[in-house]
Amino acid sequence: MSCENNMSEKTSTTAIGELRQLKILVQETEMLLRNQRDLLKTRGFKLPPMALQALSSVKADIETLEKAFYENQVELSQLRFLADTTAQLNSSLNLDNILTQAMDVVISLTNAERGFIILRDDETGELMFRVIRDNEVGTETINQTPQISTTILQAVFRSGEPLLTDNAYQDDRLQSGQSILQMTLRSVLCVPLRYKNKTLGAVYVDNRLRAGIFTEREKRLLAAFANQVSVAIENAQLYEQIQRALVEIREMKDLMNNVFASIGSGVITTDAKHHIVLFNRAAELILGKSQQDVIGQRLTAVIPGVSANLDAYLANIRTKDADQTIEAELDVPQRGRIAVNMRFSPLKDANQNIQGVVMVMDDLTEQRGNEQLILMMKRYLPPEMVDNIHAISSLALGGESREVTCVYVDVRSVKSFPKDYRPQQIMEQINGYLARATNAIHRHKGIVDKYMGNIVMALFNTQLNPMQNHALQAVEAALDIRDAFIAFYQELGINPEPHFYRIGMNTGIATLGNVGSLNRREFTAIGDTINLSKRIEENTGLGQIIIHETTYQHILQHGGLPAHIRFVERPRIQVKGRQQLVGIYEVFRA
Repeated sequence: MSCENNMSEKTSTTAIGELRQLKILVQETEMLLRNQRDLLKTRGFKLPPMALQALSSVKADIETLEKAFYENQVELSQLRFLADTTAQLNSSLNLDNILTQAMDVVISLTNAERGFIILRDDETGELMFRVIRDNEVGTETINQTPQISTTILQAVFRSGEPLLTDNAYQDDRLQSGQSILQMTLRSVLCVPLRYKNKTLGAVYVDNRLRAGIFTEREKRLLAAFANQVSVAIENAQLYEQIQRALVEIREMKDLMNNVFASIGSGVITTDAKHHIVLFNRAAELILGKSQQDVIGQRLTAVIPGVSANLDAYLANIRTKDADQTIEAELDVPQRGRIAVNMRFSPLKDANQNIQGVVMVMDDLTEQRGNEQLILMMKRYLPPEMVDNIHAISSLALGGESREVTCVYVDVRSVKSFPKDYRPQQIMEQINGYLARATNAIHRHKGIVDKYMGNIVMALFNTQLNPMQNHALQAVEAALDIRDAFIAFYQELGINPEPHFYRIGMNTGIATLGNVGSLNRREFTAIGDTINLSKRIEENTGLGQIIIHETTYQHILQHGGLPAHIRFVERPRIQVKGRQQLVGIYEVFRA
């Protein structure tokens, strides 16, 4: 391409030189004829008619041709420069870089005093000056919206056509424009930036002092260049939209992953052919399989042995648009035999077309184990409850709202016992743990609400044991439980590291009262405060006493933090059933 340009330039230079030589020859011939005309007159002869006029006409034609050739050569050079610059513009997807390069080209092509690129906001319609050049004052000194002809700009946006005036101050089309009169604008050229019948903005150049700066040639060149710039701008804006959309999609995907990860139930979704497409963290824990290993597999291969008719269940869900529930026991590596509840529902798209199946799985293993332990264990009755049997029986069915501190103590998991232990040995030791936990709770005037196998639920500040510093008493009871268990370990001759127990508590408003029927009722507490204390216990590590931040604040506000207890703030945790993170503290003796 460079060689072709060089050859073209040499040819053009030669042609212009030959035209100039030809013009000189015509001039010399004209002079000779004029001299000969005078000589011929003295001898009685005349030149042929119109000979000199013909030479003058040839001379004028040569000058016109020379001027046209020169202008064409200038326009050709500008077009080549334009083509090279357009290629550079289309190679960039950065809008600011594109607009800056485009302004450089515009100033170079037109020799304008000032130049502006104005874009229109699609949503608001507001015009924004994206690039400003002013050769008089310098770009860096412009700190406000430039003064330009809004009449010209609006005319270009309205018509979608370029507008050129070589003397705007005297142009009849623009006499209504106040900015033109005030600024005494001379040369103005404004071309629209259009893409597929949409006006993106405009390129505006002017000269406030000289008229006739811009010609039809600059108008054609700038209009052609503006078309290419419009394509580059549209590509850059589309690229920015795609980037923003990708960021939003990524953020939405992260949010969905966080939501699915925080769900306590296992969630599995399949496509129309029952291949797994989603497998959340809870499902990994329940089934002992990683997401990477199961994605793309058939659901029946991941949970074998559930039912010989599982494929029929899945087909029935899709064809009849009906839910199905299955309870089953599965053999899971490293977990053994587990009990699960599985709820199947059709998975639909935005048009309510069934695209697959969603399965929600709940692990019932611990619940079943607790139920079996409950059948084997006796209920403990604290002295406070015995002394207030009449008060308990007089409470109506229903409840009363009251601030309480609820404590859950998991004394020791059945799975932590050696495999050679007999059920009777396990029961005896669990009863030993429960007895020591109960004694510590009663010592601080707490009430054991219920036993759930190896778990104790205790309440402080019920109608039966009112106390102002109930949060502190609950913490003291938890520390006493820890001391009692350590002593019990020594009696058993074991030194577990970490310990077997987990203690979690929360302070807040709960509903307390009798539930059941007129023939059989049970005093208990229900509400979000009770549920959250259980979630905290479930998220507590072995050997830890973890309290909710409300329990810590209650202690702080009712007598202050005691010197013999140390509270260590831990990172906030995510618990089942809550989207917000929970603030917690771990408790130690000082």
